[in-house]
Amino acid sequence: MATTSEADTGIPERATMGSDQQSLLEQVTLALFILVPFAALVAAIPVAWGGWLGWSDVVIAVVMYAIGLFGITVGYHRYFTHKSFKPNRGLKIALAIAGSMAIQGPVVRWVADHRKHHKFSDRDGDPHSPWKYGTSIGALAKGMFHAHMMWLFDEEQTPQRKYAPDLMKDPDVVRISRLFWLWTLISLLLPAALGGLVTWSWQGALTAFFWGTLVRVALLHHVTWSINSICHTIGERPFLSRDKSSNVWWLAIPSGGESWHNLHHADPTCARHGVLRGQLDSSARLIWLFEKAGWVHDVRWPVAERIDAKLKRNQLTPA
Repeated sequence: MATTSEADTGIPERATMGSDQQSLLEQVTLALFILVPFAALVAAIPVAWGGWLGWSDVVIAVVMYAIGLFGITVGYHRYFTHKSFKPNRGLKIALAIAGSMAIQGPVVRWVADHRKHHKFSDRDGDPHSPWKYGTSIGALAKGMFHAHMMWLFDEEQTPQRKYAPDLMKDPDVVRISRLFWLWTLISLLLPAALGGLVTWSWQGALTAFFWGTLVRVALLHHVTWSINSICHTIGERPFLSRDKSSNVWWLAIPSGGESWHNLHHADPTCARHGVLRGQLDSSARLIWLFEKAGWVHDVRWPVAERIDAKLKRNQLTPA
């Protein structure tokens, strides 16, 4: 028999992995997935210096990083959260799986968190605002740490039924979200398998696991989290927005263009975030390629008049 909420919304009661309450086991597991890759990231330079880095490690790590990065930026963020374009079913599924392989949570939970962030950006209710504790230096330092990663440990989770009901009604997305454990396992083990096959050695498998799994996961995590912490604290704000979102140019390449964050908050559904001259946005370029291939349509590209209207320098000043 359907529950009341299920009958009212048409959404299965356990439509996705993870509930609105985070258990102690989930928090401990999350801590391990943060601390172990971070330890590898710290050890990366001496490991490379010691000769434990080969060309196959570099290629595997870069490819795995790109899969997870664009799975998050193009898939989780620009499509599933903001509907910046409409993909065909095959690409939709591929983007959901690729985003899951970034190991940043099931797609439904990720989208719910991000939609809530936009609703309350840098105000009470924002899951990860760096201004949560105030504007003094000490409060901001604490707030940046919270925005960067500590918010992930909040016991109270964003209600997925409230913020992502559309995704919870999509059987493909629900299935992929509930299989998050499988995509995580593949993401963790695939680099070692590839490294072993390429070099035909246990050493090749081990170094590929170190670089292609541990270092790659840590780097992608912290680049993604930097959009929450750094890009709401420092940087340029050429566009009008109701929050403190900013552009940080030196994060543009590793973040796939996500660090042009001020325009994104000024125009959230726009498929391209880097809209000004010289602003590299590889995620937008990938969407463009998908469009040319006929895999996506109805792309919400920036409109010149709309962009100009949001530029601060174009605002009329009172006489």
